[in-house]
Amino acid sequence: MSNYLVAMEAAWLVRDVEDIDDAIGVAVSEAGKRLNQKDKEYVEVEVGATPCPACGEPFDSAFIAANTALVGLLLEIKVFNADGEKHASRIAKSEVGGALRDVPLDVIDVMEFDEEEEQ
Repeated sequence: MSNYLVAMEAAWLVRDVEDIDDAIGVAVSEAGKRLNQKDKEYVEVEVGATPCPACGEPFDSAFIAANTALVGLLLEIKVFNADGEKHASRIAKSEVGGALRDVPLDVIDVMEFDEEEEQ
């Protein structure tokens, strides 16, 4: 049994916004609030990054059209005592997905870590 850090991408819709920074703030705040209501304070929430197609430099994953934003959020959760990467991914999606119903989630990275290194 191993411990894993699972990173997931979530697509968050924000309505009635005109500014990218406002959309990002609302998305992170709403996701954090829903996770906290389900006692999932241990899930890290931040805005995701998308590489620029021209230069490759990362920029915030947010797009606004018609005062509606789609914000890509990065969610990270530590999974302890999983049987492998696939098992850790399923546990993470179940934990986060239960709190963020109707929010598309995609596992983007799974890294094994040693609990002793974290302290």
